[in-house]
Amino acid sequence: MEYKVLIVEDDPMVAMINEQYVCKNPQFVVAASCRNGQEALDFLEGNNVDLIVLDVFMPYMDGIETLKKIREKKIAAEVIMVTAANDSATIEETMHLGVIDYLIKPFAFERFQVALEKFAAHRTILSKNNTLDQSSIDNMISSVGENPAPKPTELDQQELPKGIQKKTLLLIEEYLEENQGWHTVVMIAEKLGISIVTARHYMNYLEEQGLIVAEINYGTGGRPSVLYSKSSKTKNCPQ
Repeated sequence: MEYKVLIVEDDPMVAMINEQYVCKNPQFVVAASCRNGQEALDFLEGNNVDLIVLDVFMPYMDGIETLKKIREKKIAAEVIMVTAANDSATIEETMHLGVIDYLIKPFAFERFQVALEKFAAHRTILSKNNTLDQSSIDNMISSVGENPAPKPTELDQQELPKGIQKKTLLLIEEYLEENQGWHTVVMIAEKLGISIVTARHYMNYLEEQGLIVAEINYGTGGRPSVLYSKSSKTKNCPQ
């Protein structure tokens, strides 16, 4: 299942970052990016989307007014609200209008992915149940109101050291599991949208735990590079 996302953000740089974050998740695709609420409503007149990432402060028509119009028109799309404001009045008003999550700028890649997964969990429950029982409803409410529980990892029961976040660790472990072979920290950083320094820090930690192996590749034609892979005695580093 691929979900279509509309990004509504007046700052071109933030809009570009949001697009990149969406594209990092294989379940989602960017349908369009609009600079203000009126542009978004015009787009929605002739196009269907599943999810709207909506900024609060925009020219011509702000996010709150746009959200009201979306609800009035009964547009069947969930909304993630994005703003630099963290005042309780704004949060309360948008929550009453039925947003699925609320992100405060500047937000991290990992938190953005949590919001996407929250939406996906909500849709999955609805699609798999023609008739919702109490358990299904409880699960759906939990997926909207709370951060989804991380999938178990090999390090799940261990106390992680300072500077190692479980969500980032999970992203890297899942990437290595799904992409067999050898990887540089540059490759991992680009694929996951994290810094090279962060990628190297986590790879060093995983190597210390014996969950990955590192080899030096001298066949680059230039400066040797360090390659990482899931720990396996059957793998051979490329020469």
